[in-house]
Amino acid sequence: MSQFSSMFNGLARSFSIRRGKIPGNGDGREAVEAMAKDAKKNDLILRSSGFVNIDGSNNFASVFSKRGRKGVNQDRTIVWEEFGCQADMLFCGIFDGHGPWGHFVAKKVRESMPSSLLCNWQETLAQASLDPDFNLESDKKHHRFHIWKHSYLQTCAIVDRELEHCRKIDSLYSGTTALTIVRQGDLIYVANIGDSRAVLATTSDDGNLVPIQLTVDFKPNLPQEAERITQCKGRVFCLHDEPGVHRVWLPDEESPGLAMSRAFGDYCIKDYGLISAPEVTQRHLTSRDQFVVLATDGVWDVISNEEAIRIVSSTPDKAKAAKHLVESAARAWKKKRKGIAMDDISAICLFFHSTSLSIT
Repeated sequence: MSQFSSMFNGLARSFSIRRGKIPGNGDGREAVEAMAKDAKKNDLILRSSGFVNIDGSNNFASVFSKRGRKGVNQDRTIVWEEFGCQADMLFCGIFDGHGPWGHFVAKKVRESMPSSLLCNWQETLAQASLDPDFNLESDKKHHRFHIWKHSYLQTCAIVDRELEHCRKIDSLYSGTTALTIVRQGDLIYVANIGDSRAVLATTSDDGNLVPIQLTVDFKPNLPQEAERITQCKGRVFCLHDEPGVHRVWLPDEESPGLAMSRAFGDYCIKDYGLISAPEVTQRHLTSRDQFVVLATDGVWDVISNEEAIRIVSSTPDKAKAAKHLVESAARAWKKKRKGIAMDDISAICLFFHSTSLSIT
C-alpha cells in the first residue's frame, strides 16, 4: 500500500497547499480550479498553438491548429504539464466542435473536463483507500487503470450533464468530440469520444518507426455503434451526394446528420443512440515508444497513420512538428478533396523522451 498511500497523500498535499484544506465534497472542485490557475500562471498549461517544454520533464508537446474553410475554427486543444501538481503526470486533450455552437461547446468541455477528471480521480483514490481488501501493489497496473477508467466515466457523465444545463450555450444541435491522454510515469491512459484519433510511433525489431493506432474512430457505421443507434430508434445512412459518409439521423427527420456516434452535446439525438461515454484504454510505455499524435479527423481524412508519423519524425525542430503535420494535411486536402471545403485541422504531438529531442 505504500505507493498507493504516497500517490494519494501527494495529491492531498497539493490541494491543501493551495487552499489550506484537503478536498472533500465541494472543496475539491475549487481546489482544482485554483490549481489550474496556478498552472496557467506558471506556463504549465497551453491552450493554443505552441509547445510545452518543462525543465526536467520527460515530455515535450507540440501543438498547432488551423482554421478550415467552413467558418470559425471549432477545434480546441489543451496540454497541462504536472497535471494535478504531480511531477510525473501530464494531460493532453483535443476537442473537435460541430454545429452552430460547436466552438463554444468544445471550449466549455476543454475548460471543465481536466478539473472534473482530477476531482473524480482524487475521490476514487480516497474511496479505494478505505477498502481494507484493496492492495495496489498486488496488480499495480490493473488497479491504476480501473481507477482512471472509473474517473473518466464519472467525469464524462458529469461534463455532459453540466453542458446540457448550461444556459449560455445552445447544445441541442451542437456538440464536440473529446480525445484525451493522461501520462502517469511509464503509463498512458487514453479516453476517446468521437472520431479524433491517437497514433503511437514505436520502433520495431528491425529499427523502423511504425504506427500503432490507440483509438477507434467512432463512426456510426461501426457494427457495435450502428446496433446501439438502431436499437434506440435512430437511423444510420449516407446521403446520395456523400457516398461512404455514414451519419446519425432522428427517426422521422433528416436531422441532425452527425458523422460520429459519440459526442458531448447534441441533445436532440441523445435518446436515439448517441452517447458521451468514452472508450478508455492504457498502454505501458517502453524505450521503443517515441511519441504519440492526437489529431482531429481533419488530419486523418487525408493523412494515413504511416504518413503522420513519418511527417512528425522527419521534422528537425520538434517544436514545429504539429504545425508541419497540420500544414501537410492542409496541402493534402487541396489535392485529394477538390471542391470540398477544408475541415478545421488540429494536432498535438507528445514526445516521450525530451532529453533526446532536437529543438532549435
